[in-house]
Amino acid sequence: MSYSSLLRYYKDPTLSKAITQKIAELAKKIDEGIMIMHVCGSHEWTITHYGIRSLLPDNVEVRAGPGCPVCITPATDIDDAVKLALDGIVVTTYGDMSRAKGTKMSLEEAKANGGDIRVIYGIQDAVKMARMEPNKQFTFFAVGMDTTAPATAFELLKGIPNNLSFLISYRYTPAIQGSVMESNVLGIDAFISAGHSVTVTGLKPYYPYFLKSKKPMVATGFEPLDVLMSIYMILKQIEEGYPKIENEYTRSVTWEGNIKAQEVMEKVYDLDEGYVRGVAVFPRAGFRLKEDFKKYDARVQYGLKDRTKTSDEHVAGARCGEVVMGTIDPPECPLYMKKCSPQDPKGAPMVSQEGTCWIWAMHKIANPSPKCRR
Repeated sequence: MSYSSLLRYYKDPTLSKAITQKIAELAKKIDEGIMIMHVCGSHEWTITHYGIRSLLPDNVEVRAGPGCPVCITPATDIDDAVKLALDGIVVTTYGDMSRAKGTKMSLEEAKANGGDIRVIYGIQDAVKMARMEPNKQFTFFAVGMDTTAPATAFELLKGIPNNLSFLISYRYTPAIQGSVMESNVLGIDAFISAGHSVTVTGLKPYYPYFLKSKKPMVATGFEPLDVLMSIYMILKQIEEGYPKIENEYTRSVTWEGNIKAQEVMEKVYDLDEGYVRGVAVFPRAGFRLKEDFKKYDARVQYGLKDRTKTSDEHVAGARCGEVVMGTIDPPECPLYMKKCSPQDPKGAPMVSQEGTCWIWAMHKIANPSPKCRR
């Protein structure tokens, strides 16, 4: 099957209608309310863009969880990047990240104040720039999840210019989702896992969390049919009373994951506590450079304070952390589409194209989900 045919298949309205009917049949058997959480901005875009929530029975709800890399990057890490830029260090990072505010300003604003901020598409661009300009000091503001962390690790193992350092702010998805799985505070019944992350990590790291939580989990792709099928699989587990870890995204995900990528990460990083902006510190959720690579650590090189446990939302009146954790919908934030919009974002979830607020705003959703359960 060609790529274009494959895409058409995963958007097929006849198949979608059939799965939606099966979901309705299962939901009727279950009767009680079911809350499913996904942890991926790409999933939120698919769910919102294709109106998947409107196809679900009243007792089935899908909430957006902490899966947007820009949204969860601590404001204090952005502050560190801003400081380096204003101190004369060339800071390289991704486009969305340059617009997210720290406690005082964004990197984009730092650029307006004289900082040398360069938007790049990947770590390779930063390496190339540093080699071409050996008389300047460069820092790569390394944000994202376990999907982008391997590329940085690979470059470090290959060897990088001495004038390039790394401000590491990567987060480990299994630890974040796993902590939410173990918690009963949010009332989440089941989880849709991010397909691109699980492609790297595999399903195996989730197993200890599953053993404790006994909550259904399905690794899922990003097309409408993927999402609908994963919801059906979750409801079937609940109806049968047999929770398990399942893989809907078999064309990419395996139990073991990408072994080579994992080996590269294990050589370069340790896992430590990691703060999710506006939410909490999660065990084993933050990447740290190992001792052998500390000379490339911008925090060590430039004497930046480690503020892992700092609470740092700093957006007056906003409820960004609650949006990130899925306890409220974006329109329930008093700033949504008033003081905070895609054109003038105040909070990180309105900055990134993977942020729930940005996605809802671009689809002109003005009201909370009527099925919203607290």
